[in-house]
Amino acid sequence: MNKPSPAALAVPPRLLKDIRTIRTSLLSDALGKGGAMDHDIQCLSANCRMAGPAVTVRVHTADILMVGIALSACPKGSVMVIDGQGELNTALWGEVTTLAARLKGLQGVVIDGAIRDLYKIRDDKLPVFARGVVPNAGGAQYSGELQIPVQCGGAIVHPGDWVVGDEDGVVVVPQDRLEATIEAAKRLALVEKKIEDEVARGKDLATLLRYHELLAKKTSEGVLPQMRFLEE
Repeated sequence: MNKPSPAALAVPPRLLKDIRTIRTSLLSDALGKGGAMDHDIQCLSANCRMAGPAVTVRVHTADILMVGIALSACPKGSVMVIDGQGELNTALWGEVTTLAARLKGLQGVVIDGAIRDLYKIRDDKLPVFARGVVPNAGGAQYSGELQIPVQCGGAIVHPGDWVVGDEDGVVVVPQDRLEATIEAAKRLALVEKKIEDEVARGKDLATLLRYHELLAKKTSEGVLPQMRFLEE
């Protein structure tokens, strides 16, 4: 079993500040309109803003044994990513694990599955993202896998990938693309701000984005994108 290393948190302070303030929508745009988990991975706690390197765990369906093991191993500043295989009839997370994770200094948790104790979690400052809520608790009988590539919310997450969450959802930034993605997102933020300023001054959005030109070009081509073919 590979244990998480605090070295995964060793990123330059500038990048750390940036990744914890850039919105997920801009990060997704910077990743080519990708990187996002399924829309039903939703924030269920009082605070949705998180960013940290992933500690991954794959559990046996409806079993919480490895969740406790992973929580014990998670270093401060990380995000626990639980591959619960989308099981919605058994909770893999609750009030006590939320408390323990917050006290350990985790940035948050993402669960491809369900939680319970929403009455407490929805007021907690630890970011908790999951697919749903159900009263049933999981058992603790089966081993799983820690620090391996997992699938969570339709996204592949490797240990050390950066997992970023906010009110819009969760985006996964590959560890080796972190700096490039941040720089691209910052450039996009500047462009977005310019567009907002122009619209606020009364400029037409479609004109600013050259949509009329694009429509004219598509119309003149006379071929729908999904109907392209090569003529001899």
